Amino acid sequence: MNSERPFCLMPFIHYHVGNAGYVKACCVSNITYGNCNTQAFSDIWRGDAINALRNKFKNGEFDPRCAVCLKLEEAGGKSIRQETHERFVWRNESEVNPLPIYFDIRFSNACNFACRTCWHGASSAWFPEANKLKRNAGNTALIQNITDFKNFISQTGEALLKAEEIYFAGGEPLLSEEHYALLNYLIDNKHTKLRLRYNTNFSVLEFKGHQILDYWKQFEHVEILASLDAHKNLGEYIRKGFNWNIFVENRNAIRELSHIRFKIAPTISVLSIANLPDLYKTCLDLEIIGKDDFYINILERPHFYNIKAIPEQLKSKIEKSFDEFYSWANQNEMPQSVLKQFEECIAYMQAEDLSKHWKKFIEETELFDKMRGESSTDLKNTFGTFYTNK
Repeated sequence: MNSERPFCLMPFIHYHVGNAGYVKACCVSNITYGNCNTQAFSDIWRGDAINALRNKFKNGEFDPRCAVCLKLEEAGGKSIRQETHERFVWRNESEVNPLPIYFDIRFSNACNFACRTCWHGASSAWFPEANKLKRNAGNTALIQNITDFKNFISQTGEALLKAEEIYFAGGEPLLSEEHYALLNYLIDNKHTKLRLRYNTNFSVLEFKGHQILDYWKQFEHVEILASLDAHKNLGEYIRKGFNWNIFVENRNAIRELSHIRFKIAPTISVLSIANLPDLYKTCLDLEIIGKDDFYINILERPHFYNIKAIPEQLKSKIEKSFDEFYSWANQNEMPQSVLKQFEECIAYMQAEDLSKHWKKFIEETELFDKMRGESSTDLKNTFGTFYTNK
């Protein structure tokens, strides 16, 4: 590798704001450049921390703090590093971008779901249970990452008006007042040809008088990555707050906006992996997605939800069900890009034995079943005796 293709593009094009306003290399690394609440944008974007990483990547080196991407690649999955190389064109060293062109902004942890694989730092709805279990990330349900929106815009606005893409996640971005304020800023300044991408639970289309469809009509490129791990009862079990019928209604409500690309983006965990073929087929049958509107996120931590933690006999059972899905998919001419993602899941699952964490998975599941008054016959049918085998 050399400066014409650095190890990772992120520090050259990307600006990620996460928990407590810390600006990091990306949403999965632990590489911090500064804090947008206490430092000027220019000091962060041209600072020593980000320049040190740029120099390292230009030399073809990787940083140990990038282990998430490396482990995923080694296990057969596709990492954010690889995806960024595919989606963005690198300008050579003499044309280094003076401003970021790709933003990932997490304004707060505001969210109406308490998904089992999530935590309080990413969901305000998690606070009551997290506080009870002493797993809370703060003393209040809502954690504001950007404390002064006007200051953020004054510092970052010039770059935002030259951005090629803004990615919104959360929390739940459609429940963030700052999200709508930013869209208004882009519209007022006639910067509407960029790409808006969302990772959203897609449970609401209106928030405090803001009709999101009225906003999306004004932008040329909108992509929805709907956080849907399973359909119907299992989906509602994994993501507390999810309602399958409302999800389908909301999907139908945006069909009139043909410029919106709608995908499902399941988080691949112990809870969801066995249901993945049925989820894909169900969403196709109901015309929720097109054949290639599928985008997986493989969960790494906590380890007890990582699919590598599944006992070997169960892994074999899941792999066999995927083989049956491949046969169906080939007969029905499903895209190779989709099949490759299913294959990545199996390759990742089989890459390492983390079954020592299976007992913790059962304990955690029983704990939240009791707290929430829930249970899942889908999981019990899938895991059989392993479900009670601690």
